[in-house]
Amino acid sequence: MTLRFYDSATASVRDFTPVHPGEARIYYCGATVQGAPHIGHVRSGLVFDQLSRWLTYRGYKVTTVRNVTDIDDKILVNSAASFEPGYAGEHPAEEWWALAYRFERVFGQAYASLNIAPPTYEPRATGHIPEMFALIQRLIDRGHAYPATDGCGDVYFDVRSWENYGALTRQKIDDMQDAPDADPRGKRDPRDFALWKAYKEGEPVTASWDSPWGKGRPGWHLECSAMAGKYLGETFDIHGGGLDLRFPHHENEMAQSQAAGYGFANFWMHNGLVNYEGEKMSKSIGNIITPAQMLEAARPLVVRYYLGQAHYRSVLDYHPTSLEEARVAVERVEAFLAATRDYHREDAAVPEAFAEAMDDDLNIPKALAALHAGVRAGNAALAAGESAQDAAEQVYAMAKVLGLVELMSFSQAGAAANEPGEHAALDSLIQTMLTQRAEAREAKDWARADQIRDALAAAGITVKDGASGSTWSL
Repeated sequence: MTLRFYDSATASVRDFTPVHPGEARIYYCGATVQGAPHIGHVRSGLVFDQLSRWLTYRGYKVTTVRNVTDIDDKILVNSAASFEPGYAGEHPAEEWWALAYRFERVFGQAYASLNIAPPTYEPRATGHIPEMFALIQRLIDRGHAYPATDGCGDVYFDVRSWENYGALTRQKIDDMQDAPDADPRGKRDPRDFALWKAYKEGEPVTASWDSPWGKGRPGWHLECSAMAGKYLGETFDIHGGGLDLRFPHHENEMAQSQAAGYGFANFWMHNGLVNYEGEKMSKSIGNIITPAQMLEAARPLVVRYYLGQAHYRSVLDYHPTSLEEARVAVERVEAFLAATRDYHREDAAVPEAFAEAMDDDLNIPKALAALHAGVRAGNAALAAGESAQDAAEQVYAMAKVLGLVELMSFSQAGAAANEPGEHAALDSLIQTMLTQRAEAREAKDWARADQIRDALAAAGITVKDGASGSTWSL
């Protein structure tokens, strides 16, 4: 099957044809390091880690770029607050660049703890000011940008000069909200967005650079266009990020890059957001969950499995039992691999069902169904005293592609490590009963279905029903 991905720009699933044969070049938006990450940030990193791993498995030479926005209004605000008398934070009197670097490291630790591979390049915005100057001047020369009309030193992108502005999100300019940049008196149109922000009295001098338009700092949208072009070329394969970045950030990136004469991204891929029991996560509501909190509650293996189990474009809804459900599911895979560790092969191939799922817009739920089917088949073979080598090789290959293997323990994987035969036999028997229960429910034989569940409960087996089937735990 041909690799196919959903492209947000065309609202369609398209065949993936790389710009450079045999290569896949990916840029996805990383952290704005104004504070600690929440699980939405980490989910985005995990999604594009899964994508990179699959493209690598399919034989592409993959180059990934994940930027760090280390200069931003909120970074300056948070730094300034730390100098206020009576500040009660953990790091009083912290310069903006120190604050940014501290949180950059926190993000890095969160990524690493979940086996999210480092990108090929992780550029900081502050390290690419010359490239931003060149892009601004190119836009001015082509008639798509202008210095502020009031002479304050800001430089704006002229949205009405670019006829395709709004194409990514399929909006008309007159229906858009005003851009919240600087003093609107310096703009030709309230929707024009800042490419360069003039220095303001009271801001740290270290947070500004001399430019042809006066002392100042870059606009948020400009940074990504300059860095993507530097590391991936004028046209590259995939630009990604969270769904909340489509407008205005990605809309503005696409407009300024294409107005400069560059092809920019062939695909725009956006991952869904994370909710808390059906509600959007919000600091004001107080329902934010951080990676650190999750890692206090569960192993990194479990957290990675949970954050990566849904289709990347869907909303991931967190609820208090989410990690326990993920633990039961992924530790069954771990237990089987621990029982069959002599059969692991680094060059083993994934089964066709798994490959078809991953090729089809990175369909992780279907891929996980293939993974668990392999575990069930392998456990059944072990229980029958037959060889589980084929199943073990395939399960290992699938778990490896999904980035799970490195987080597993094959020496202490629950019951499987100590009594692999007994655990495999128990799993096979319970899976048979769960299949019988599913058939009874399908036939609306509720009494039989309840009888099977009660029998399992009496034996100390807890059954949990989910969208992808039933799972069990002791």
